[in-house]
Amino acid sequence: MPMYDANDIVEQKKRDKRRKRLLKLTALLLVLGTGAGMYLSRESWLPKLRGIGKQYQIIVNDGRLAEGNFPIEINGGAEYQMAYSDENVIVMSDAYIYFYNEEGGEIKKRQHALSNPVMETSNGRALLFESGGNEFCVEDSSGVLYTHKTDKNILFARLSSDGYTAVVTTFENYACYMRVYDRKGDVIYERKCIERLNDISFNENSNGCVVSYFYAENGSLVTSVQEIDFSEKEEKWKSPGLDTLGLDVYGFDNGAFLLGIDACGYVDKSGQITSLYRYEGELAGGSSSEGKSAVIINSDDRRKYVMALFSGGNTEPIIIDFDSPLIDVSVVNGIAYVMKNDSVLAYDFNGELRSTATVNDSYTGFERSRDYVFLKSYNKIDRINYEC
Repeated sequence: MPMYDANDIVEQKKRDKRRKRLLKLTALLLVLGTGAGMYLSRESWLPKLRGIGKQYQIIVNDGRLAEGNFPIEINGGAEYQMAYSDENVIVMSDAYIYFYNEEGGEIKKRQHALSNPVMETSNGRALLFESGGNEFCVEDSSGVLYTHKTDKNILFARLSSDGYTAVVTTFENYACYMRVYDRKGDVIYERKCIERLNDISFNENSNGCVVSYFYAENGSLVTSVQEIDFSEKEEKWKSPGLDTLGLDVYGFDNGAFLLGIDACGYVDKSGQITSLYRYEGELAGGSSSEGKSAVIINSDDRRKYVMALFSGGNTEPIIIDFDSPLIDVSVVNGIAYVMKNDSVLAYDFNGELRSTATVNDSYTGFERSRDYVFLKSYNKIDRINYEC
């Protein structure tokens, strides 16, 4: 049987007590340090903490129509085009372009001479061009910034947030020709294209873009996406053909989202296809912003109406079912807004319903601002408050 010295036992007990006191002191100092750090950084985390428990509380907006300058009456019937851009409601009819503030007050009205006009807007500016013609202009609420005439017929044109303009025209011996203008209207880039471009999406700095173009492959139409830098002759990357006829392309930091007529998909920044989703029904609309995308599909035969939400490439879509046809959709600040014939609903990209508003069945589309939803009908524009 081992023998222990009494002094050794006492000393061991003292050491154990000192170790326990040291551990308690260390834990106390750690708690105090963490508390001090949280207190000093409270401005960054306290607002988020206050939102816990309210994050998925559904907000029911009353859907009451604004009065005063609303509704905005539009002459020319359903052919007018409307967009919300940088606190302006911009409307183009068959003969005029209007700029309104959020309260419906008219800021500017100008007559245009385009016989088949198309409008694109970005950051408070409007690009007007004549589809199949040879004239386009860029303007804002202060006036026309510049006007140009092309030597060939315009197929389509796009406007960047910085006021840069890409114009695609016909061209001899090529499928099309792309010319890019800076905000002063000077040409900074030109490209002869052997495939037919069908959309362009500028990058954030307007020093490049992604383009989509279609071609025949194995007896069907496919769409490819490529990224272009305006300072280089060759494209940065090019994707294989996605098995759909592309309609719109949306670039973002990690690649691009392609909205097609019967399918949609993502391409990463190396040009590889990362996902493809095929619709079970007819495409009713689509929207994408900063890599988050929403697509609405109606199948009247099956009485199935769905919205597919995509958080990015390599992710499975979240499918939300509805009981009636869907009319319009828009992705704004990470929220997908969708319109049915009797309501406008807001969903986050976890598929959670965030807010609702009841509307009547006369509207054909909408535009979302920070505080409002502007509702488009046959010959007028209404406004409702919309909290989300």
